[in-house]
Amino acid sequence: QVCAQLCRRPCYCPWVPPRCPRGSPLVLDGCGCCKICARRLGEPCDFLHVCDQSQGLVCDYSTAPAGTGATCNFEDSEEGCEVNGRVYRDGEVFQPSCKLQCRCLDGGFTCVPLCQEDVRLPTPDCPYPQRVEVPGKCCPEWICEARDQHLLRDAAAVSPPLPYPCQEWGTEWSACSATCGVGFSTRISNQNRYCRLETQRRLCMARPCPALPAASP
Repeated sequence: QVCAQLCRRPCYCPWVPPRCPRGSPLVLDGCGCCKICARRLGEPCDFLHVCDQSQGLVCDYSTAPAGTGATCNFEDSEEGCEVNGRVYRDGEVFQPSCKLQCRCLDGGFTCVPLCQEDVRLPTPDCPYPQRVEVPGKCCPEWICEARDQHLLRDAAAVSPPLPYPCQEWGTEWSACSATCGVGFSTRISNQNRYCRLETQRRLCMARPCPALPAASP
């Protein structure tokens, strides 16, 4: 009876489909008639305005008696996280920027920096080190003096050779921080353009995590 009241036959749809906000795909409405923008997590929904099933969302009517209406929520209370308007499933690895690698976990998320977090101390040949953003590069880099500002205008500038030979040294990579899935390992090394000790990180994966059991209907 509900379908007979809400769904009209034949279908009459707009000639141009709607333009959806970022993270909201085009889907068929509840009548299977016209294309609409799928509703996202926390947005209102009903029989016609369906939720984004690709994100595991369903129209949750549990809040309807309170007078707030139905909203899109995770099916069977599945945990997830929303970052910059996009919903990620529990256990999903994503990269919100070139500087971070994140993982959704239990409704929140943890991130590992992809840029080196080294500290450069003043030296006789570089008494005033500064860490600056370089155009065209994601991670900031160290420069020595104010007259080195031309390096900022030329992202491809090559550092001058060191006035002394560099004897490479480094520790072994540590064990992966995660027993399964994506983690990171660290080491201390001077294998860089300045031949100075720094803590280096890299992503690692000991083994894939086992798949979560399918939820019972």
